[in-house]
Amino acid sequence: MFSGSYVALITPFRQGALDEAALRNMVNWHIEQGTHGLVPMGTTGESPTVSQAEHEQVISIVLEEAAGRIPVIAGAGSNNPIESVHYAQIAQDLGANAILCVAGYYNRPSQEGLYQHFKYLHDHCNLPIIIYNIPPRAVVDIKADTMARLAQLPRVVGVKDATGDLTRISQERQLIKKPFSYLSGDDITAIAYNASGGNGCISVTANIAPKLCAQFQTACLAGHYGEALAIHEKLVPLHQALFREPNPSGPKYAASLLGLCSEEVRALNNTCESRNSPLSGALRLTVRKPSQSK
Repeated sequence: MFSGSYVALITPFRQGALDEAALRNMVNWHIEQGTHGLVPMGTTGESPTVSQAEHEQVISIVLEEAAGRIPVIAGAGSNNPIESVHYAQIAQDLGANAILCVAGYYNRPSQEGLYQHFKYLHDHCNLPIIIYNIPPRAVVDIKADTMARLAQLPRVVGVKDATGDLTRISQERQLIKKPFSYLSGDDITAIAYNASGGNGCISVTANIAPKLCAQFQTACLAGHYGEALAIHEKLVPLHQALFREPNPSGPKYAASLLGLCSEEVRALNNTCESRNSPLSGALRLTVRKPSQSK
């Protein structure tokens, strides 16, 4: 099972191109800071705006630099199942531990359509699959009974839940009868999600405060919710600040303050240009620059 703090990894750009050196540095920084796993080429990684070649390059670099030290769940989502299978097979060939696949956004499939989308992917790839349920972005919601039906497929092993419905995990746990990775997709509610039976988070905030996010998840996994709450409350201002602009503008700007990469995002995303952003204050509460971290 996958558990703990998995970072929804940002993709660093410089002058419009992938910044390979920054990406390699970030992978090693996350491992040093205690991040439990890496998730490149999700939405936070700006997957909708990269080319197929860039997508594959990012996955390859992350896997090469991680070198098996922590798991890598490669983004392989698309509303086109054939494209999703292509990315899944690339991830498999490169040695990823699993893939993250989102519901069929924009197509607005029925529950049966969602099942058939993921079943097609399952039947054409040998990697474990984490299903990403995010109705605010995908428009469609994978209902609990559909998730339970999908969980009957041998390689569907978990969910990234960004539904915003904190009752959903309880509904799914009543229906899913096998070991299953319940991963939150929302940093600020992850403590409540974990208390309901979750075992981790695919985190945006972990891009900026990986050590605290890892400590928070470790405390939750140990059942030390007093300790977890104290860390959570320290992180709340950062959670809030990172989402003042559409993701990944916030974490990109924050990463630039830490010297990890430029704040540059692809044209379809907004930018955080104000040096007086409230993000600066939130960062001072929670993290230090990588050069100062031990």
